[in-house]
Amino acid sequence: QVQLVESGGGLVQAGGSLRLSCAASGRTFSSTAMGWFRQSPGKEREFVAGISLLGGTTSYVDSVKGRFTISRDNAKNTVYLQMSSLKPEDSAVYYCAGGTGPILTSRTRPTYWGQGTQVTVSS
Repeated sequence: QVQLVESGGGLVQAGGSLRLSCAASGRTFSSTAMGWFRQSPGKEREFVAGISLLGGTTSYVDSVKGRFTISRDNAKNTVYLQMSSLKPEDSAVYYCAGGTGPILTSRTRPTYWGQGTQVTVSS
């Protein structure tokens, strides 16, 4: 089992930045593929970014490429999502996720989920 706790959400103006953090406990973090998903009202939860076990490979949904950066610190059991040039359409509840396999992508289903953190981008 892996327990995931997100932090760092909040309200920001369009064009601004936020950094989300996700602290993990339980199963060995370095053997868990990590990622971020988001869900806005009336929409399905969507994949945002994924990172491989040691952080050497990343994957992003097209809408955030060049604006968001996922990273992980295995010594701190933490994964991050640095979000820049935020747009109102980025507003959503952001979920940290973890799973088996080399990396989380839009085609993989995570095993572990955090409780979510709200990100609101005002225009």
